[in-house]
Amino acid sequence: MSYSAEEIRAALENNELTAYYQPQYDTLTNRLKGAEALVRWIKPDGTVISPFHFIPVAEESDLIMEIDWYVTEFACKTLEKQNLMPQFPISVNFSRRHILEDDFAERLTALVDKYDLPHPLLEVEITESAMVGNEDRLLGWIISIRKAGFTVAIDDFGSGLSSLQFVKDVPADVLKIDKSLFSRNCEDEKERIVLESIFSFAHRLRMKTVAEGVETKEQLAFLRTCDCSKIQGFLLAKPMTEEAYLDLCRTYKLADEQTDILQLQNPTVASNLLLEVIFRRYPLVIFTNLTRNTFYMMAYQDFTRTTCPSTGVFDELIVHGSASMHPDDRELFASTFDRKRLLEDYKSGMREKRLITRQLGDDGIYRRVETFDYFVDNNSSDDVLAITLCENLPDE
Repeated sequence: MSYSAEEIRAALENNELTAYYQPQYDTLTNRLKGAEALVRWIKPDGTVISPFHFIPVAEESDLIMEIDWYVTEFACKTLEKQNLMPQFPISVNFSRRHILEDDFAERLTALVDKYDLPHPLLEVEITESAMVGNEDRLLGWIISIRKAGFTVAIDDFGSGLSSLQFVKDVPADVLKIDKSLFSRNCEDEKERIVLESIFSFAHRLRMKTVAEGVETKEQLAFLRTCDCSKIQGFLLAKPMTEEAYLDLCRTYKLADEQTDILQLQNPTVASNLLLEVIFRRYPLVIFTNLTRNTFYMMAYQDFTRTTCPSTGVFDELIVHGSASMHPDDRELFASTFDRKRLLEDYKSGMREKRLITRQLGDDGIYRRVETFDYFVDNNSSDDVLAITLCENLPDE
């Protein structure tokens, strides 16, 4: 059964709409981390109307915007009631129509400030489909929201024709993975490969991840191997009334878990932690297939020079690198990291090479750089691989 816009507006004006909250939990520890606000229509006789029966009609006009702001204020009131108990962020869904609101960030700020709430406690969710055809407008919209101190989540990722392009270009904080990607209960190899790839690139982009619609222990077990940040779904909790959610927050224990967090780590999480440590010291990491003459850079931050190509032909990278060296170091650099010479060194039993040179930075200043090449055996082929770590050294 569907309802008319007039009936929905009357329900809104009579305060028959309310917010239910579906808790979100830490994937590894099952500890409460927040909630998503979900609109419900409760009729005077107590009948609860699912949003599937009235939101599609509301979305046909600006009525949906009124509902979104109504739910947002409801969430703010809930957060205000948590002042004397642990506070957790609440995410609120916003229609694509809000992208056209020039004063959206200002209005959101005024509403949250009205209840004297820290801005990070409220998260703005926008669906993946809302981004199609609105890329330029959307970019400025999200930037204004984040500048105001709120976090932004891309909702329902994977529910449609997902594009990695917009994930790359849109400066969101959170990627919410749609439950449709778990349709085979994470028992299908292709499904697991796709999910692993999504969580991996999200982590590399420094985005938090939330898996929606988690309903089975099998799904949870797999997600714990993927470095997924948070989960929500019927397995742990169904959407609940404000009173029930506040009771959940009230009984939450702030004491640390007795289980050592390291016992909960998995290979994927451990690998990502290791990479974070490596990047702190080596801002430039290069993976090279010496046999096939290809390379790509895995990290490139705070390095002396930022104009190198990020992927391509290794021989060309060495030519590019040599040109950026001090004139007295160019020949040494080119000969040391000549690809044919590196292959010969590997065949002779050498497993690493090290060189210190002076490289011209983008600011026109020469700085000392130490370059390590580590040869790596590839069990799946005869290709010779090398991992290069580059570190800026202090001036002598």
